[in-house]
Amino acid sequence: MPVIARFYGIVIKMYFSQSEHGVPHFHAVYGEYNGVFSIERLDMLEGDLPTRARRLVEDWACQHKDELLDMWRNQTFRQLPGLD
Repeated sequence: MPVIARFYGIVIKMYFSQSEHGVPHFHAVYGEYNGVFSIERLDMLEGDLPTRARRLVEDWACQHKDELLDMWRNQTFRQLPGLD
């Protein structure tokens, strides 16, 4: 799973396999914690990220929603900047 962004110890990843299914989403890893986030609704679908990390990921995703949806739809990889 390619890394598309890193910030504050959080690593954002997205599958780029044609076999990928389900709602458009990305994965956030923070130490031993993981979360799966909806790109369209910008909320955590499943996982155990601490509240502060979850809010940082949601803020970041809000800033990059269009790019994330484009990557999901076109199955193209590019690095995105971290959270300012």
